[in-house]
Amino acid sequence: MHLRLVTATALVAALATTLTPLPVQAGTVDRQTGTMDRQAGTVDRQTGTMDRQAGTVDRQTGTMDRQTGTVDRQTGTMDRQAGTVDRQVTAGNPARPPGEHGWVTSTLRHMSLPQKVGQLFSTYVYGADAAEPSAADRAANRAAFGVETPAEVVDTFHLGGVCYFSWSHNLNEPRQIATLSNGLQRAALGDGAKGRVPLLISTDQEQGVVLRMPAPAAQFPGAMALGAARSPRAAYTAAQVTGRELRAVGIRQPFAPVADVNVDPGNPVIGVRSFGADPRLVTELTGAQVRGFQDGAGVTAAAKHFPGHGDTDTDSHTDLPVINHSRAEWDRIDAPPFRRAIAAGVDFIMTAHIVVPALDPSGDPATLSPTILTGVLREQLGFRGVIVTDSLSMAAVRQRYGDERVPVLALKAGADQLLMPPNLELARDAVLRAVASGELTERRIDESVRRILAVKYRQGLVRSPFVDVEAAARIVGAPAHLAAVTRITDPTLTAVRNDTGLLPLPRTDRSVLVTGWNSVAFAPVATVADGFAARGARATARPATLPSDATIAATATEAAGHDLTVVLVNKAWDTTVTDPRATQRRLVAALLGTGRPVVVVAVRDPYDIAHLSGVDTYLASYSYTRAAMDTLVRALHGELSPTGRLPVTIPSTDGGVLYPYGHGLTW
Repeated sequence: MHLRLVTATALVAALATTLTPLPVQAGTVDRQTGTMDRQAGTVDRQTGTMDRQAGTVDRQTGTMDRQTGTVDRQTGTMDRQAGTVDRQVTAGNPARPPGEHGWVTSTLRHMSLPQKVGQLFSTYVYGADAAEPSAADRAANRAAFGVETPAEVVDTFHLGGVCYFSWSHNLNEPRQIATLSNGLQRAALGDGAKGRVPLLISTDQEQGVVLRMPAPAAQFPGAMALGAARSPRAAYTAAQVTGRELRAVGIRQPFAPVADVNVDPGNPVIGVRSFGADPRLVTELTGAQVRGFQDGAGVTAAAKHFPGHGDTDTDSHTDLPVINHSRAEWDRIDAPPFRRAIAAGVDFIMTAHIVVPALDPSGDPATLSPTILTGVLREQLGFRGVIVTDSLSMAAVRQRYGDERVPVLALKAGADQLLMPPNLELARDAVLRAVASGELTERRIDESVRRILAVKYRQGLVRSPFVDVEAAARIVGAPAHLAAVTRITDPTLTAVRNDTGLLPLPRTDRSVLVTGWNSVAFAPVATVADGFAARGARATARPATLPSDATIAATATEAAGHDLTVVLVNKAWDTTVTDPRATQRRLVAALLGTGRPVVVVAVRDPYDIAHLSGVDTYLASYSYTRAAMDTLVRALHGELSPTGRLPVTIPSTDGGVLYPYGHGLTW
């Protein structure tokens, strides 16, 4: 069952009366006049270049405090660290460094049409090593691409980019990732001929519930958690540290931040990936993260998913969502974060596979809509950077047209970078045929390639395409980075309900059962249990992810023998896809039936409480990283006071308001 809070218009109106004003350092969207000098200070008031402000990756051998200053030691606003939009952009677009135009023009002139078309594509490859993948990864590459190694995929298709995933076995540990990146760059550059171009390597590193880099990488809270903390400074630092670690291993394109405003509690695909339900909050934090990635870390940022994926109860991975905002609602709700990202000089904007009739009544998804990509994004919003599609393997973009038509239509709509087509050879050949037939001109191809090459030049990939493998091992997971994770995670925990005054827990001998939803990768159940044990409790970890009836009964029986039960839930509201048997709801009900104290923790969407009758004690952590669970344990024991405030409204099942935007308890 998907809950809906009257209309998006009513929600925003309600928020306007309850929102605590955001810091004045960044201003508001309406007051933005193009520059941000009054918001952020000017370069002249700083010390000069970004490297002198923040240090470079190679110099990053000490603490983060020496690179960026700590939150406590900052004497002004975050923007004084990062510089101003004027320094980075002209009219909201990336500035052109010396030599860029000449290199781009010369390189483009020496490229063949197949090389140019290859630059438009970024896709996955299988394997932990560019030249020597495992036998299974060789077979997977052969099935997908007709060649066996990641290096051969890059060379055969003249790829412009590669996107890393754990499922394609690219992300094991820092030295391996850095070595893979270097091997792929060697494959891209080949013999060094003029038409050979370095890769732009990417991954989805939003943090929170969408992160790809494994430990020891810094694993920050995700967007909605940052929204709960209400700190643009923290959002900037999280992006900065994330970007520096990615850059160290050769990844220059983190597909973040998410600029969607999550006004639909039943949104199955965005949810906690959004900073929240208020356009002003999302706008502030989107701008902060764009600056953190680009100014603070020297990597690209990609604001997504244009024109706004926050008001839908349909997952675009499996179906085609329709956003029924009026144009006025879109201008007020969805557009401001993207306007701010453009004003901050964002390099990339990622498209959404959604239909927005108020912007384009044709029924085509935005990714394939000239009206939206060229008319709205380019001409009305003035974006001149790179438009990257969301994955072309997603069902939403494949429904109306065949796989051979989608890449051609995306280019005709105005997209530049084509991400992960389901059949790379088919997609490449379709674009080449479109040029041969005149449906696409080579001049149109050149426009997109020029934008992509310009980003690569500004990223320094032409001068320095390779990374220092040993430096990567030092930078990723550096002590100062992990300290920043704790510092930024602590203020995000939100105490929603504490009706009986159970929390904070008194210091006493107790037995504790920790159960509920679990992740193999992060082990939140064990992390919480270990935290109790470290404080002298007799703690038992009993994971019960989507439990069977027998497991529910056995867990309740076990809970009856403990003084306290802590149960983790993950999207218990969603009984359509995530938990169709409502097992989490039934587990919580069974635990409450024991009469013993129960603490319920939502480790993803905060909306679960509306569906958990009888719960007296409820907290929202928004993610299940080890840092988030450590913060939870300390708050439960009174070692820190929860200060997070809901960045969304939690609706009741009858359509009213259960907990308003901004609600949050402390002790």
